[in-house]
Amino acid sequence: MFALADIRLPTGRGDETRRAQLYVRGGRIVEVADGDARLRAGVEPLDGGGLLALPGAIDPHVHFDTPGFTHREDFEHGSAAAAAGGVTTVIDMPCTSLPPVTTRRALEHKRSVVGPQAHVDFALWGGAPGTLLADPRGREALTGLAQAGVVGFKAYLLSGMETFPALEPPQLGELLAHAAALGLPVGLHAEDPTLVRERTEAMLAAGRDDWDAVADVRAEPVESQGVAAALELLRRCGGALHVVHVGAATAAALVGKARRGGLDVTAETCPHFLAFTRDDFATLGPLLKTAPVVKTAADRDGLWRALADGTLDFVATDHAPCPLAEKQVSSAWQTYGGVTGVETLLPFLLSEGWKAGRLTLSRLVEVTSAAAARRYGLAARKGALAVGRDADVVLVDPDAEWTVRGEELHSLACWTPFEGRTFRGKVRRTFVRGRLVYDDGAGVVGEPGWGRFVPREGGTD
Repeated sequence: MFALADIRLPTGRGDETRRAQLYVRGGRIVEVADGDARLRAGVEPLDGGGLLALPGAIDPHVHFDTPGFTHREDFEHGSAAAAAGGVTTVIDMPCTSLPPVTTRRALEHKRSVVGPQAHVDFALWGGAPGTLLADPRGREALTGLAQAGVVGFKAYLLSGMETFPALEPPQLGELLAHAAALGLPVGLHAEDPTLVRERTEAMLAAGRDDWDAVADVRAEPVESQGVAAALELLRRCGGALHVVHVGAATAAALVGKARRGGLDVTAETCPHFLAFTRDDFATLGPLLKTAPVVKTAADRDGLWRALADGTLDFVATDHAPCPLAEKQVSSAWQTYGGVTGVETLLPFLLSEGWKAGRLTLSRLVEVTSAAAARRYGLAARKGALAVGRDADVVLVDPDAEWTVRGEELHSLACWTPFEGRTFRGKVRRTFVRGRLVYDDGAGVVGEPGWGRFVPREGGTD
């Protein structure tokens, strides 16, 4: 047993903190003691240096691509980046694996491959593409995934992947109902497919191939119409819905209104939607291409307000990098869509959320850790620095300033849309289940393979 001493813990009341000691045994927190109390005899002390201690962040939306498109990202580099950024648990998406995680057999194969690479703990989404829902054995496959411990089922109203096609509305209704019977949420990419196709055809017919055209194709009301359609199915079919990567303030407002009306619906946004607008395409171009697309300054500001007041539940990164060569192509339409993000998630929210006065410290803990742990059935072990929870701890210097450099990040990609940005608040050390996996001076110090699979409560390991 050891004690992490001389640290400051958030109290859960605004920006308030208190001095504390964390006693850790067997990878879990066994006591949270007052910072002025005498250390127990025979306990190894570990000096926290007066730093702020936060629950390890959870990034519930990453694409680490193993097994599959590992020339873009792999689990070893992605999870190393997570550790360096204070993210102690990631939830990996099913759609950029080969094969996609749409059966228990595919999930078990993925676990066998990524387990030896993982620096941090990981949970997994199950996949629900249109092809699976059309298969008579689809329900059986979903049940098997639920039994294996997936946190939910990822689906698309609009997909650009041949290996993971979108759902038709009746299929989404069927998925919501079946997932509800299994006690799982559906995570939905909600954009209106008809509107995007019509706009794309018009742009191509006009010979447009520029960033304004890319932004216009997926501008509002693409997201709000997709969310509205999904919410109507939720009302009719029941279940639990989570809207992923919300980039439009109107879409966020629809989620909030539906929740107040009694629906089981949550939503996330991403740092790139909180940091950039479509005007930034002029300087960042392909580095900012995502789906959904970044929108207006009014959307950005509205998303910050929605995050602060609880309309949006938490922040995820949609981390999906690629080699620069796939970004630096001649056509805006052919440029790979995706950004790096897992390593800058917590630093961005520390700097531009808490230190900038947009979020309280207690709300920062919610949106980076606690809320995702609750939504995805991980809260018995993750999301809080409390007795019985895993000792996933991030020590942060809240006043240290540093400049983001893509070449210094740990992802396979060597670029970031945050290149050259100065953040206030720096991760100094990261612990996963009591083991140091990142030190600001020594770098990533944990061995790959320390990270474990974390099944949703009720699943099996």
